[in-house]
This record gives sequence, structure tokens and C-alpha cells, in this order.
Amino acid sequence: MSTPPTLSPAPPTAALAELVRAFAGRPDRWRPAVRFDAAARFHTRLEVTGGHEVWLLTWLPGQGTEVHDHGGAAGAFTVVSGVLTERSFPAPPAAPRARELAVGGLRSFGPRYVHEVVNNGTAPAVSIHAYAPALSAMSYFAELPGGALRPLRTDPVTD
Repeated sequence: MSTPPTLSPAPPTAALAELVRAFAGRPDRWRPAVRFDAAARFHTRLEVTGGHEVWLLTWLPGQGTEVHDHGGAAGAFTVVSGVLTERSFPAPPAAPRARELAVGGLRSFGPRYVHEVVNNGTAPAVSIHAYAPALSAMSYFAELPGGALRPLRTDPVTD
């Protein structure tokens, strides 16, 4: 069996997209880590190297993130079970954009990307995320009328 690729000099978003696809194709690498928690989304780091990290996130119906960025890291994520809805927030005056991502759906993004992800479905969902460099902090935002954002806080990222 092949092993997931490490990041190369390719554009970070393309390399991260390939990395999450490779992890998704190897359920033996992530399925044993799947847990669901009714109180909060479950997340665990699957891999960390000097150049990137890979996370597994689980989502019960109704669970989601706040509107957030990734502290300057580029990223990608793919859905391996269930359905997730992502809303991205481009710079105003552009309006937020919603996308539904079913199994195999993939999003990759650069270091200034702001979004929220929610399980609006009726079944649990599982997703795999990769970031480069590794997350050190994430900033959170309040959505204002018209899609503008107001900074709320920045939190350090810990295991």
C-alpha cells in the first residue's frame, strides 16, 4: 500500500489537497480514531511533521465551528462520512458563499481564508483536515449584516 505523500515544493493548497485525499483513501490511518461527543465536536491530530499537520474531526448533527481563520496557515479538508456545509467569507462587498460537501467533497484554501463548517444533516459526519504550517492560533469572528466580519478573539491551538 502507498503511504500518504509529504508536502513538496508544489503550491501549498494543491499539496494539502493531495495529502487529505491520500489520508481519506487509507481508512486504517483514521477510522480507529473516530469518536463522537454530544457535548462538543471531537478532534484529534493524526500526523504532524516539520511542514504540515493532519487532523480528524467528527461532527454530530447540529455541531459546527464558529466563523474562523487558521492563523496564517493554508489548509484543505475532505469529507469521509456524512455531509458538511461550509460558508466562506470573501472580502466585502462579496457575500458569504455556502457549499454542501458530501463524501469526497474537498476544499483547499490559502492562509487568509475565513469560513465556518457545520453539520446541518441528520447523520454524523467525519472529515480530515491538513494545514501548513501547523496551526498555532485561530482567530474567531462575528458576522455582521451584509457579511462583514468583526474580530472576536484569537486562541492558541493545542492538542
